[in-house]
Amino acid sequence: MALAANLPVAQPVMIDSGWQLQDAAKVSQTGAEVASAKFKTQGWYPAIVPGTVLTSLVNAGVYPEPLYGENNRPDKIPDSLARSPYWYRTTFSVPKSYESKHVWLNLEGVNFSSQVWVNGTQIGTTKGAFRRGIFDISTAVTPGKKAVLAILVAPQPHPGDPHEHTIRNGVGTNGGITAIDGPTFLSTIGWDWIPAIRDRDTGIWQKVFISASGPVVIKDPLVTTDLPLPKVDTADVSIQTKLDNISDLPQKGVLKGSFGDVSFQQAVEVAPHSSQTISLDPRTTTVLHVSHPKLWWPNGYGPQNLYTLHLSFEVDGKSSDSRDVSFGIRKFTYEVPDSPNLTISVNGVRVFVRGGNWGLDEAMKRNPRERLEAQIRMHQLANLNMIRNWVGQSTSEDFYELCDKYGLLVWDEFFQPNPSDGPDPDDFDTYMANVRDKILRFRNHPSIVLWCARNEGYPPKKIDDALRILMGELEPARLYQANSADGRGVISHGPYHWRTPREFYVYDEAFKTEIGSVSVPTLESIHGMMPEKDWETINDDWAEHDFAKGASGGDSYPQMIADRYGKVANLADFVRKSQLANYEAFRAMYEGRNAKLFHPTTGILTWMSNPAQPSFVWQLYHHDLEPNSALFAVKKAAEPIHIQLNEASGEVQVINNMDTPLTGARAHLAIYNLDGSVQYQHNFDVTATASAATTLDHTSWPANLSAVHFVKLELRDATGKLISDNFYWRGLPEQQDDLKALGSLPTVTLDAKVTRSDVGGESHLSVMLHNSGAQVALMAHLQLRRKKSGERVLPVYYSDNYVSLLPNESKEITIEVPTSDLKGDEALVVVDGWNVGVNAASSAGIGIAPNTESRVDHWPVTGLPIVTN
Repeated sequence: MALAANLPVAQPVMIDSGWQLQDAAKVSQTGAEVASAKFKTQGWYPAIVPGTVLTSLVNAGVYPEPLYGENNRPDKIPDSLARSPYWYRTTFSVPKSYESKHVWLNLEGVNFSSQVWVNGTQIGTTKGAFRRGIFDISTAVTPGKKAVLAILVAPQPHPGDPHEHTIRNGVGTNGGITAIDGPTFLSTIGWDWIPAIRDRDTGIWQKVFISASGPVVIKDPLVTTDLPLPKVDTADVSIQTKLDNISDLPQKGVLKGSFGDVSFQQAVEVAPHSSQTISLDPRTTTVLHVSHPKLWWPNGYGPQNLYTLHLSFEVDGKSSDSRDVSFGIRKFTYEVPDSPNLTISVNGVRVFVRGGNWGLDEAMKRNPRERLEAQIRMHQLANLNMIRNWVGQSTSEDFYELCDKYGLLVWDEFFQPNPSDGPDPDDFDTYMANVRDKILRFRNHPSIVLWCARNEGYPPKKIDDALRILMGELEPARLYQANSADGRGVISHGPYHWRTPREFYVYDEAFKTEIGSVSVPTLESIHGMMPEKDWETINDDWAEHDFAKGASGGDSYPQMIADRYGKVANLADFVRKSQLANYEAFRAMYEGRNAKLFHPTTGILTWMSNPAQPSFVWQLYHHDLEPNSALFAVKKAAEPIHIQLNEASGEVQVINNMDTPLTGARAHLAIYNLDGSVQYQHNFDVTATASAATTLDHTSWPANLSAVHFVKLELRDATGKLISDNFYWRGLPEQQDDLKALGSLPTVTLDAKVTRSDVGGESHLSVMLHNSGAQVALMAHLQLRRKKSGERVLPVYYSDNYVSLLPNESKEITIEVPTSDLKGDEALVVVDGWNVGVNAASSAGIGIAPNTESRVDHWPVTGLPIVTN
């Protein structure tokens, strides 16, 4: 019997509370019985939804926190979790307003497969982590009453046997048999950046909700935009959507739409139990030719303007269904006349792609929107403009919405690793169904710039052929890149270990999708990720957190630190020296590519920008969201207009990422000895071509330079305003990798002024540092804490950090944090650095003081030995 559309569409209702969980082996009843109101859940565990099985069991106290210390070892958390199906169960209320409507149950993501029961009736199944389950449960529920929902979740069929990360054996091989299952979190078998997650992230990992509709449902709307480049004063918007009539009768109605100041409607009749595709464009609907559109730009090139398209289908003047679609008006192109390489342009402007790889947003998918927003905002802060969704492991609505908001282009991928890291999927239909649903669900997001079929390899011909057909059907405007390591000048394959700055200037590829370095976190982050017994010994706990033999070179890194900066006294000294190494490598990683901007370089993606777990390698910030010096090195190198010292050639270069030339500017070069004395100065007149690297001159190195010396660069516009500055420490040519003389720098105690302003729920802190001494203050690091408790405030957004100050130089650093994160306490900024102290100071609601615990002499000398257990 058809349901009437006599009421407006009711609001969706989240089902995110009251969930319980139990091992299916301990449940003898049938699904119909589990999903009945009479069923008793005695002995079941509280469940987190969205969340994984392991997350729920950790929260229930069954297992310890897996990512702390060595809690994740199989003697503490059994790998059998990856082979155990689990029942999830809850009750929910169906709103009275859903009466006379079709009621829908929506599962946005279950890993790996599920059987779904409502009020004793099985209503459907899902298979694959990235495919939605949308079920009409109208006959199983009654509006105004409660219903029982039970879902039997099964893990992927081939969870594999993981390799344990140890100092003796290293991080082992990547991946394995898990890849055969295709659309799942295949990395959770273990990789060189994540240990095995014992349940392989099995569970209801995305939202569950109910919704209601009338007889006609709006499905899979698509918005595409076009610009008459090089003009951008008008835009053509095209809209397509399916209308599904799920009733026994033909339905006549009106499809209505609006966005901005544009509105339109079209009369439609849909036959019983059929679908009709409606396509609208400026030829048929003239209002879709938009004048003076507000464009969406990637970070650093303009604002991220977004529109919301509201679509509704009305039958007899009542809404049967509606959809809101966020979109941006922008146009991507992928090639330019003077290069065969992948060159991404947005709205006619060449974009030098600077970004990072994400393996997983979080190892156990514990990544609520607030945490995810902090991660993506820090990419924006670092002047990055792309995130690569490696093998599609971070696919979620929040991820794309936040990339839209912050201007992060998405290199988006499907579910196949390097062929050496696992076999091809064995279930073609399930694989393609998940791919198809991913595209349909997310394709309106303006941030997605291309789809890539496979990491570091080509997909099987059958999948490649199917993907090309699918792109023609669903995604004719975006680029399909079959291989992340080949085609259009795209190359991957690292290297992934720490290298000297000059080595980052040696390459011949155009678009680099993977290149990385060790990236050691702060002392406080290390203390927070492992027990004190492991702080002063590089042991298997460190290996569990990726510091071991493997692509990162973790086993050789400590000796490199000692050879370059001096013998390591203890963990505090190791961290202090590693922040120098982080900064040197990550700045050069990007500046080396800047040096050949668009000739041939068109993009660079660091491996990795986001850590899935607490780690010593491959990150701009720690798992706890505290940035290390690498983030600020990238922020410096990735400035829209930037001055740099080419550390391979000695040239001074101005990098202009913008599409307009820089004229009338002035650059200043100064070279300082270790004692703070000026040895050389030079001024340059600057005209910097648009979208290019401009070389000003080779540096004239004076005689009598100290073994280690400093280079300060400044670039000012025609009005004298500072556009960019940069600061380097370097050794003499005959001993360029020996920087141990930095250890002779005396402590410089900085003067500071601090202020705090609380507005609209945000606290804005200002720290003015001044070096009144005669020596260089190297790598001053600020860290925000709550004054009474001494606890770090995380996350925090710093305008800059790890800054170096010349004699008589001042720098202002601003800090932004939600006022609520201070928990009613005063703010305390603590300061450390290579040779940096600070005079304590305070003003209303804020103080500044030295970070005494970071000092090397605060801790005993241990030598930080490497121990093989």
